[in-house]
Parts: sequence; structure tokens; C-alpha cells
Amino acid sequence: MTYEELIERLDPNVYRSLRQSIELGKWPDGRKLTPEQREISLEAVIYYENLHNIPEEERTGYLDRGSKAGTACDPSVQRSQGQGKVDPDQFVEVKS
Repeated sequence: MTYEELIERLDPNVYRSLRQSIELGKWPDGRKLTPEQREISLEAVIYYENLHNIPEEERTGYLDRGSKAGTACDPSVQRSQGQGKVDPDQFVEVKS
């Protein structure tokens, strides 16, 4: 059985258990996940979500950009290089 076949046949309960283990950093029996186990589990969960067309907003690692979408806080926004012009409405100074 290949990796792809294994993920295709993965039981939804096992997927949810893997996802919860990644979130909590430990297996259901309380043992801590090693970095390698976390990495392998995360790859399996992401592959499962892609393969089974899980809605994007329900996928592992999804970030709701909300009101930040399209602003300088959104990493998908390309900043103009070399023009030196800054739109002050895109930035907010935060003082603590």
C-alpha cells in the first residue's frame, strides 16, 4: 500500500485524532509527540484535507485575514520597490 492509498483510506476519526494530537502536542494517551511524529502527522493531515476537499477555512493552518486582507498586514500584498511612497492608511502604530 502506498502513502497516497493509506491517506485515501484513512478513517475520518483517525484524521480528527491526528489533528487533535498536533494541536495539543500529545497523543490521546498523553504521550508527547516527538518533532518527527508531529511533522509526519501534519503532512498526513494536510494531504488528507487536500485529497478529501475539506473547505479551506476548516483546514489546518488556515488564517482568516478578515479586515486585514489587502492591507500591509497581509503578506500576499506586494509592496512597491524603490518608489519610496508609503500609504499611511495601511499602517497603524501600536504603542504599549
